[in-house]
Amino acid sequence: MSDQHPMLFQPFRLRGLTLRNRVVVSPMAQYSAEDGAATDWHFAHFARFAVGGAGLVFSEAVKVERRGLGTVGDMGLWDDAQIAPLRRITDFLRRHGAASGIQLNHAGRKAGTARPWEGFGPLDRAVPIEGRAHWQVVGPSAISHAPGYPVPHALSTNEVVEQVNAWAQAARRAVAAGFDVLEIHGAHGYLVHQFLSPEANRREDRYGGSLANRMRFALEITEAVRAIWPADRPVFFRISAVDDRGWTMADSIVLARELKACGVDVIDCSSGGIAPGSPTASRTGLQLGYQVPYAAELRRESALASMAVGLIVGAAQAEAILQGGSADLVAIGREMLRDPFWAAHAAEELGADPGFALLPPQYGWWLERRRRSGYPVSPPS
Repeated sequence: MSDQHPMLFQPFRLRGLTLRNRVVVSPMAQYSAEDGAATDWHFAHFARFAVGGAGLVFSEAVKVERRGLGTVGDMGLWDDAQIAPLRRITDFLRRHGAASGIQLNHAGRKAGTARPWEGFGPLDRAVPIEGRAHWQVVGPSAISHAPGYPVPHALSTNEVVEQVNAWAQAARRAVAAGFDVLEIHGAHGYLVHQFLSPEANRREDRYGGSLANRMRFALEITEAVRAIWPADRPVFFRISAVDDRGWTMADSIVLARELKACGVDVIDCSSGGIAPGSPTASRTGLQLGYQVPYAAELRRESALASMAVGLIVGAAQAEAILQGGSADLVAIGREMLRDPFWAAHAAEELGADPGFALLPPQYGWWLERRRRSGYPVSPPS
């Protein structure tokens, strides 16, 4: 074991919640819900990360209303009937030592697209989805996301207020579903980000124009959610720290400071999304940890705890991010799909868990017995 216990496997306290370690499973869409409700696929998907030792496991983006569905199979929390399948998941995660997080979202003008492996583009709106009519596409202004996408209905001022209430009601259901952490998705070109963006938001009421006005929707949602979310449970906010259509790091710093005043505990730092295409879906070469500098700057300038995301794949890399003061939490996404036991393997690699205590005894007892017996643990190179 190393002389100093790795930061990655030190507990982290947020309000009344203590995470067993700093490893977070990032939200990852599965497109496998049935009319918004979680299925057995989701149970199996999330359960393995808790068994694998992660400290906090986030759901995929859960939509606050049916109109917010990005695509077929998105999860939702606009109906009380959607609570029970999620409660089954959160109960299991808690029994196995992992905290559960829910990310609330609304796709806005990016709604109504095909699953990524079916082409990403807008759906044929003449064809019913799950036997039901297509949902209306809405946004801050009547500006489509990209050529070929529908022009959204521009929400009226009163409809924006109704949207804030939809987020609050989804938060109420998230409490009933047993989640420990709630994250507001304000990034990646979805509805909250659309209101923030001078590219997507051309409104002339109190929700458009100046930076203060464009931030208003995000802040009102945060205040409404924080008023319902229990005071001893943390709220995260996912931000696109920069995008290529007019949102800057200076804007993000202003927003992060306002979010802190509204009761946000952690800023989850990503980027992009207003322009068509996604950095994470791009086939161009991205550097490991390419978004970590955003987490470092926002942590420093806002005095919020930060979470780093984006091509974080190795234990030593994750530990260096924490040791360097760039973030307080490290979120692992697709590397968790490759290795659901990433946290346990990282703990072993860093010398934090030589006896497999991070794993449930159904696994750990047998692996520790094998280790003590002198059998080789890894195949020969």
